[in-house]
Amino acid sequence: MLSEKELHELRKVLLPYLSLLEKTATSVQDQDISNYPVFVLYQQEENAGLGIPVVAGTPENEGWSVNVSTLEELATKKVVAMENVERFSSVYKTNPEALCCLVWKGGAAQIVFIPGTGEEV
Repeated sequence: MLSEKELHELRKVLLPYLSLLEKTATSVQDQDISNYPVFVLYQQEENAGLGIPVVAGTPENEGWSVNVSTLEELATKKVVAMENVERFSSVYKTNPEALCCLVWKGGAAQIVFIPGTGEEV
């Protein structure tokens, strides 16, 4: 589980990409692909199987790659259990300005909401 400090550091690493990620999330919603875009953040290639690549890992971003996925894909691939989909969507709706992220770190995954460009940390 990511600590508050690790989340803050992750947001700092993602800061140059937040505008791109916000535009990507808006595009997913505006094109009726999904009401629930989810960004998959990972540093190891074995976690690359979800979504479509948006940001490639580089030394500048500490090797973090970002793919855009959806709640529907996560449920279909059993990353989010079907019985948790409704709860997930209600939590998602309470964070409308934040970016929903599935962060893979140290072999574990965690859903977090990272403040977007219009929000202070």
